[in-house]
Amino acid sequence: MAKVIAIANQKGGVGKTTTCVNLSASLAATKRKVLLIDLDPQGNATMGSGVDKYQVQQTAYELLIEDEPIQNVVIQSTQGNYDLIPANSLLTAAHVKLMDFFSRETRLRSLLEPIQRDYDYIFIDCPPSLNMLTVNALSAAQSVLVPTQCEYYALEGIAELVDTIEKLSQVVNPDLEIEGVLRTMFDARNRLSHDVSNQLKTYFGDQLFRTVVPRNVRLAEAPSHGLPIMYYDKSSVGAKAYLALAGEMIRRAEQSITQIATAEEAICQ
Repeated sequence: MAKVIAIANQKGGVGKTTTCVNLSASLAATKRKVLLIDLDPQGNATMGSGVDKYQVQQTAYELLIEDEPIQNVVIQSTQGNYDLIPANSLLTAAHVKLMDFFSRETRLRSLLEPIQRDYDYIFIDCPPSLNMLTVNALSAAQSVLVPTQCEYYALEGIAELVDTIEKLSQVVNPDLEIEGVLRTMFDARNRLSHDVSNQLKTYFGDQLFRTVVPRNVRLAEAPSHGLPIMYYDKSSVGAKAYLALAGEMIRRAEQSITQIATAEEAICQ
């Protein structure tokens, strides 16, 4: 059964889509089966995966609004060797049209059920705002991965997102939790970066990923070539950072499974 993770931050420009694309490719490189759902009308995750958003016929819009079977929407084996549900500007209208649906907050969750056993991970790239698309993503997800820059305004964005997660968990998704907070575009020469990083450590503790994604020109260039960084420049610090993040997530998952098994064994005794 797939672990469904929404990658979200209500502040834009924090490396959310970059993390979606490159984490998907890195986990796929470890032989995990990965699906990336682009739920942002900008379609940047689609383009960054090597898929032309202007040419695709079936997108997340057709899935959510026009009842297109999910198997017809999934593009198999992108440039990053993961599957993709693409998006383009049509998705802008979905926010309004979803208001006419019964159980509109949980529509994506029900649509994902037929394919959840086909994947190890399903990532959802959320819009940088709290709208019905974001609510659907957070309702469908088991956890939220929060990319953030180490700057003051980014801390405010996280505070707002944490508040949103708490409210949604009370209403539509009681199992929703924070998967982890990821420091992105980190500038080690900047004292503010270190100060904010230390605040994140104090506030989030073990929820803060050890992996730090540095500022990297090659990482910024990769989307214009429609490639994840590991296929654009595998020797770059950006590629190494996202491979390290994939490894950290796998280790966390294995540790969690071990802890559950130990607890179950203790109960049986």
